[in-house]
Amino acid sequence: MTRVFITIDTEYSSGLYTGPGAADRADNFARSIACNTPQGPAGVTHKLEVLAQHGQKAVFFVDPMPALIWGVAAIEDIVGPIVATGQDVQLHCHTEWLGLAGASAPLRLGTTGHDLADFPFEDQCAILDYARSTLIAAGAPAPVAFRAGNYGADDNTLRALASIDIAYDTSHCPALVGASACRIGLTEEDRDPIGHMGVVEVPVGTIGTIGGGLRHAQITALTLAEMLSAIRHARDGGRCSFTLVSHSFELINRRKLAVNPIVRRRFGGLVRALSTMRGVTTGTYAETPPAPRLTGIGHEPLPASPVRTGMRIAEQLLSNTLYGSL
Repeated sequence: MTRVFITIDTEYSSGLYTGPGAADRADNFARSIACNTPQGPAGVTHKLEVLAQHGQKAVFFVDPMPALIWGVAAIEDIVGPIVATGQDVQLHCHTEWLGLAGASAPLRLGTTGHDLADFPFEDQCAILDYARSTLIAAGAPAPVAFRAGNYGADDNTLRALASIDIAYDTSHCPALVGASACRIGLTEEDRDPIGHMGVVEVPVGTIGTIGGGLRHAQITALTLAEMLSAIRHARDGGRCSFTLVSHSFELINRRKLAVNPIVRRRFGGLVRALSTMRGVTTGTYAETPPAPRLTGIGHEPLPASPVRTGMRIAEQLLSNTLYGSL
């Protein structure tokens, strides 16, 4: 049985907090969490309804760092509905909020930085302890898994997670090695869960690309056909797990406040297909965490297909032309 982990990074937008037309807490929540549009909500509540309709599970990685500015109540508004529907809440962390909070932040750190990996080990321990405590204060069970904002973790992050009893990290994206903020000491060949620096590192799923590269398994990066083909390939190859990435706001254009029907159909189609796919189930870190690969060589990703690639390029062009980017 292959477990598919639908992971949803659930976060207020730091980009909406500053600059021209800066959003207050309510507006930020409406754009980044609820994703309210004239066509109806397309954010967390919508995703919870789709999951419930088809009896599937997902993992909501919730960022508690905006509590530095708006207090724990801002995080309670996110955590409450997720917990109430029986879905999994785990820990996310965007350290950009430290800079936005400035001198009012309760953390006294020796350095500043954009990503978690910019901070030394001791500061990372303090940041993660604050984030964990705040998430629990907002009503979430004690988290056992983590993903860094912008994938911006390093090996010190994993050591810090181990020190506060968080056993799983999923910040390593093999398809983006060298092209993202992640500095974990793993490579594009590390595509299966593996013990590293005291935790189990769970890589984001990938597929092969024409020319020999990799593409990450994100709702906005792959078509529905590619995601389902990748999951079937993982199942048929005996992989224990496959991780997909989404965000709370990915089904809309936040600037236009309009639904992107193409991406919304991808999410709904994915959840619906998983509910009937033989040999596949959805998993959570709270109940059925990914098992590390202990022996043998890593599994190969779904091979590139000119047909699937061509369909994706056409669909992405249509999506961006009609509905714009996030």
